[in-house]
Amino acid sequence: MPDLPWFVFAMLLAPLGLLLGAAVYKTLQVRAAREWPAAAGKIVASHAQVREVRVIDSNREGGYRTEQRNFANIIYEYSVAGKTLRNNRVSIGEDLGNFEVAETIARYPVGADVTVYYNPRNPKEAVLERDLPKGLWGCLGIGTAITLVIVFGSAIGLNKLSEFVSTKLAHPTASPLVIAFGAFGSVIALFALAMHRQARLAGKWPVVSGIIKLSGLEQYRAARTDDGARGLMMYQRKVLYTYTYNDQSYTGTHATLSSNVASSSDWLTRKLTPPYQDGARVKVWVNPANPSEATLEPRASFVWFLWLLVLAFAGLTYYAAVHG
Repeated sequence: MPDLPWFVFAMLLAPLGLLLGAAVYKTLQVRAAREWPAAAGKIVASHAQVREVRVIDSNREGGYRTEQRNFANIIYEYSVAGKTLRNNRVSIGEDLGNFEVAETIARYPVGADVTVYYNPRNPKEAVLERDLPKGLWGCLGIGTAITLVIVFGSAIGLNKLSEFVSTKLAHPTASPLVIAFGAFGSVIALFALAMHRQARLAGKWPVVSGIIKLSGLEQYRAARTDDGARGLMMYQRKVLYTYTYNDQSYTGTHATLSSNVASSSDWLTRKLTPPYQDGARVKVWVNPANPSEATLEPRASFVWFLWLLVLAFAGLTYYAAVHG
């Protein structure tokens, strides 16, 4: 085992711990809901709805950002003790948005009769589905095993790799730099290839008409640096547009496949992301498998910059290997 402080492993495994904790919490909720009584209900509204969601973002000074996401808004009525109630919660599981929106709307059309499970202590709390997704714990088990292998295997493997590389270099002490530069270049190359593949798939998506609702540069302060200094001012293209697919209205926030890229230069952000006029009609490429996913530019226009970075890291790797 590599000689690393315990908190390094704790930081690497913290996200996995949070996921497992959330799964346990939801499992306990499901067990409680299984005891809830049932009531007859009816769907009174079924459509896509845009909601503002707060997302944890450690790269920002405030620690979060807000996003517009599409949700299936399924409103149903049911009666408890002669009192008619309304709710729009479908499942015990958390709905994070932009996921199975069309499928949920199709599953619960307006006028459909449904079975509503409600909390007898608080009848306003109700759901239509009280089971966790099938295979949840199996997926988490596999994910846990893979994470442990990656974290501990990578740590051990890096030590072995560093020892091997040092025997091949004129300056053995440069092996950490060679490995680091090579790893960064490889990761960026994989990301560039993934963007190429995504662009190729997006280019085949069906095209519908959309309307720009908001377009401009978002300005925010990056998170504080390790020494406590305030972060840089960052800029990111923010675009909001609406479109209709299969008679359902959606809101999109991704103008390009790289629209979430931020820069400390407003000039570079403007150059890398195309501007749009509020109210303009645009073509929208929609993912038929998940209509909440869409883009205005299916091409990977930003990917050339990634390949430049790959070449730069390849040069740094070579320089470190030769000159130390």
